[in-house]
Amino acid sequence: MWTIENDRSPCKADLDYAARMDDEEARTRLLDAAEELFYRHGIQAVGMDRIRTASGVPLKRLYRLFPAKESLVTAYLERRDRRWLDSLRAATSTPTQPRERVLAVFEWLADWFTEPDFRGCAFLNAYGELGAAAPEIVRVHKVELHALLVDLTSDPTLADRLLILTEGATTVAALAPGPEPAHRAREIAEILLVK
Repeated sequence: MWTIENDRSPCKADLDYAARMDDEEARTRLLDAAEELFYRHGIQAVGMDRIRTASGVPLKRLYRLFPAKESLVTAYLERRDRRWLDSLRAATSTPTQPRERVLAVFEWLADWFTEPDFRGCAFLNAYGELGAAAPEIVRVHKVELHALLVDLTSDPTLADRLLILTEGATTVAALAPGPEPAHRAREIAEILLVK
């Protein structure tokens, strides 16, 4: 007997695999799909069914792991926060001179701004979409970024200024992707570091 499948109907092999998938793999697949779809299309534009389709995780398991969309959004942002800050910390730990460690922030930003899927700051994007309902991780991310800059400079006031530079460069790059906003911000940071 022949069965007709469309792009929304899983084939038997997909169903068998989904049934054997453990919770950790299912969670990873869901977060991978959420990160790609939420960052590219926006949180409100992406429904749970679209996450299910992209991840290959059955809807029942999706809702067992993430009972509401809000919990998936929070988990996506928490994971992105860890990855983003770990990558930035690694980039700033390589230079040996304090000044060069600070300037490495802007080189890292320039590289990020040229990634093909760059859409600006995921945390500001989430706040822009959700406003006061945005998960606390949005605010925590900015506090953690500021703390990293304080660690690099040992000067909270300078860290405040550098945070404004990084945020401004990221916003400009979201509108016109490319490394130039990071390069201009680096030039201003060099002036601030002389003072």
